[in-house]
Amino acid sequence: MENKENSSAGSGTEKGNVKLSSDAKHLYKHSRSFFAELLDILTDTDRDSTIEMVKKDISFKGHNAWILIFSIFVASIGLNVSSPAVVIGAMLISPLMGPIVGVGLSVAINDIDTLKRSLVNLAVMVVLSVLTAYLYFLISPIEQETPELVARTYPTILDVLVAIFGGLALIVAKTKKGTIASVIMGVAIATALMPPLCTVGYGLAIANWEYAGGALYLFAINSVFIALSTFVVAKILGFPLVRYANSKRRRNTARLASLIAILVMIPSIFLFVNLLREQVFVTRTKEFVEEKIDYPGAEVVKFAQDYKRKFVDVYLIGRPVPQAQIQDWVEQIRAMEELQDVTLRIHQGTDQSSEMAARLTSEVRSGILEDLYVRNQQVVEDKDDRIRLLENELLRYRSGGIPFQAISREAKINYSNIEQLSYSNNIVTDFTRVDTIPTINVKWDNSLTRNAQQREMAKLKEWLQVRLSLDTLAVQSVN
Repeated sequence: MENKENSSAGSGTEKGNVKLSSDAKHLYKHSRSFFAELLDILTDTDRDSTIEMVKKDISFKGHNAWILIFSIFVASIGLNVSSPAVVIGAMLISPLMGPIVGVGLSVAINDIDTLKRSLVNLAVMVVLSVLTAYLYFLISPIEQETPELVARTYPTILDVLVAIFGGLALIVAKTKKGTIASVIMGVAIATALMPPLCTVGYGLAIANWEYAGGALYLFAINSVFIALSTFVVAKILGFPLVRYANSKRRRNTARLASLIAILVMIPSIFLFVNLLREQVFVTRTKEFVEEKIDYPGAEVVKFAQDYKRKFVDVYLIGRPVPQAQIQDWVEQIRAMEELQDVTLRIHQGTDQSSEMAARLTSEVRSGILEDLYVRNQQVVEDKDDRIRLLENELLRYRSGGIPFQAISREAKINYSNIEQLSYSNNIVTDFTRVDTIPTINVKWDNSLTRNAQQREMAKLKEWLQVRLSLDTLAVQSVN
């Protein structure tokens, strides 16, 4: 009997396991189907129309050339006056990305003719844009640097990531049946191809080759990764290769396209890795200074990072930091995996041998003064707040905690015949104990009769006792 029951129980367990396994497979199958349908872009891809549209956007002649010139002027004005809204507006009307997408697609489909057209038009676009921006900044009365200009003088890892994902979004939007115009405009803003070219013109106009070179570097990075994203998506979506009647030319074209792809991809990888390392250096050194450089009586007023020379300069004011503590900080920063070759240099205001004042650039000095002003302003504001708080507390203490101003306003509303109201704490003694009695002194209108004054006084006292929650309260009339 027990064997039958055990057999029945075992059979039931096996059936339960089989059902659970079946349900899990069913759920996996449906989940896989759902996500495959959700992320599928092959179904709505129109390859022929995409290729035709990309080729159409490559050329920079006539209307496109004038639109580019005018949009460069608008962007230059926006950068010159540091107006992000104007710069964004210029990017919306600029036709900059056509040749760049053309380069990526032509390499993917082995179309050498389109590649040549794309490169020529890309060169025309760059020269025309830089020349327009150069002429504007040459005649512009506003010559000082603005935050919008300085932000486009050197690329960061974020610029690379924006170019990669922006390029992917752009080509995916272009390949969809019925192009998503809003995505294309959004990518135009995000990848920011125009401001770097305007900054190149600004650098040339003021003869600052570092600015011009850094901005051109930023534009090149954005362009390369947009083209690279286009190449990758076109390969994934299986865009048809251009067919050539001559088999030898077809092979040579395929080899040339592959060579160009390799020449673009390999430096891009090195560039990405180098920018990533630089970003890690900047982030880690900043965290180290903020978290580790701390000594009682000393304060960090400025710190500078130099990735190329692997220097971190920290400027301190206040109490001198002992050399042993500085050596401890140096050992701590070198113990960090990403900062093993970094040299930490501490500059102190009291260290005359370091000639700290001579080392500080005008920019750093102005930054220190600005930081000190902001901090002193904050200290003054904090002190003012504390003074106001103490004054209020003192007033409350003197008034026994009674909100006299509010009470007086309410009393005047309720009792219009009151001409004057005062408050005091009367100290009373019967020679056995001392007591403090809150006393309200009221001056009534002379036209009010004595009986009327007494009635009003009784009502006022009753109201005040309820209003102030006081059992002991004196209300008296004064002449």
